[in-house]
Amino acid sequence: MKEYLYGILSKTTSLTLEQITVHILASLVIGILIYISYYLSHTGTIYSKKFNISLIMLTVLTCMVMTVIGNNIALSLGMVGALSIVRFRTAIKDSRDTAYIFWTIIVGICCGVGDYVVAGIGSAVVFVIMLIFGRIKNDNRVLLIIRGSKSNEREIEGIVFEHFKKKAIMKVKNTTQTNVELIYEVTKKMFDGERKLSENITEKLYNLQGIDYVNMVVQNDEISG
Repeated sequence: MKEYLYGILSKTTSLTLEQITVHILASLVIGILIYISYYLSHTGTIYSKKFNISLIMLTVLTCMVMTVIGNNIALSLGMVGALSIVRFRTAIKDSRDTAYIFWTIIVGICCGVGDYVVAGIGSAVVFVIMLIFGRIKNDNRVLLIIRGSKSNEREIEGIVFEHFKKKAIMKVKNTTQTNVELIYEVTKKMFDGERKLSENITEKLYNLQGIDYVNMVVQNDEISG
């Protein structure tokens, strides 16, 4: 029984130099495809060239690991134990980046075991999906921050309510005995519609007495590195 278990655990399949080369080259080719997909689907500050290059490296490295492991169960268990102590602290800028990381790992595994058909067809399908839906522009949000006299609270709310046609969402209201601060959220599209109006929201608000300031902050899902 011991000999049987030992035979299973130590079972390995030696690969020729040509097979190893084909595995790595296949992962490199598909890794470049992933690189192109990431480049096409990310724009602006959210695009990271370093991260994109790392995707190619991760594809090839995963392939190398799978090539080394092969059918050796003992080696695979040891590799899992070794990798489990690694902690990644890199912040993910975009939720799509996680999908790209999984994409590279899966391609590396497929190429490492010689299943190029799955890696190729699967990558082609994902590439087309990201090409069509990947260039999604965030609907930027504008935070309208107003601080003024508490006696003007009703007038401020009325102006914002009427100006944005009841679509502005109040997010925060901070008050003291003498002052009030209101924070509204509107979409960039709603805010750009002001160009068609004879008077913008800031002019309307500053026409009131006792307005300390009117600030506008544009928010989106992008995090600049």
